Amino acid sequence: MTRKLEGQVALVSGSGRGIGREIALKLAREGARVVINDLDAAPAEQTVADIRAAGGQAVACVGSVTEAGFAERFVDTALSTYGDLHIIVNNAGYTWDNVVQKMSDEQWEAMLAVHLTAPFRILRAASGHIREAAKREAEAGTPVHRKVVNISSTSGVYGNAGQANYAAAKAGINGLTKAMAKEWGRYKVNVNSVAFGLIMTRLTEAPADGDASIAIAGQQIKVGVNPNILKSVEQTIPLGRGGTPEEAAGAVYLFCIPESNYVSGQVLVCGGGKP
Repeated sequence: MTRKLEGQVALVSGSGRGIGREIALKLAREGARVVINDLDAAPAEQTVADIRAAGGQAVACVGSVTEAGFAERFVDTALSTYGDLHIIVNNAGYTWDNVVQKMSDEQWEAMLAVHLTAPFRILRAASGHIREAAKREAEAGTPVHRKVVNISSTSGVYGNAGQANYAAAKAGINGLTKAMAKEWGRYKVNVNSVAFGLIMTRLTEAPADGDASIAIAGQQIKVGVNPNILKSVEQTIPLGRGGTPEEAAGAVYLFCIPESNYVSGQVLVCGGGKP
């Protein structure tokens, strides 16, 4: 069976762990050569090693997507290693919740930086190659569809209490998606968003000891959801449970394959039927 992404090159930010890792593994299994990114070297290199062990091709680009110059380095890693770029998945991110009266400027700006400004910078950094490649391919009569998948959230579609910063950023990525679909359509680039509902990762699963955090930019950010709250949320989902990272990756994959070549500017909710 022919792999649908054979020979393509993909950037997946935040792909050392969780949903991003599963997206990278899925794309690699379908033949894509993948640039893996994570804040930390160990998980990034582990994902690279797992892809290579399965017969795929991958390389790591470690660092924060919010760092100055990261976007250019990310894109350059793909071009210098594999010579082209076909798929961009803007996945990196985290939550830093609070009600609005208790939310600091730092909390607000951190969410905008990672979920909206970083994807914008990555797309801007890739724009020169995409324009030139599309021009060459059109002149040669060999047009190529490229894909951008921005990761959003149901919080960005419907809002969520305690997440004014995250919801605003994720609503913003949906707006960026629709704008870029119009700008880049002439280059045969499909730009879509996937808005996740409850997906069971380290950022949502209830911690065993009741208290867990991750270190980001010098801050300890609490993660995990209270087991009772998690259970009540799952009861509101028509499918009766939170999704798996593998299922989340499947939704992204739908926008990367040739069958979606005429789908652009859309926001797909991956939430088990929960509106």
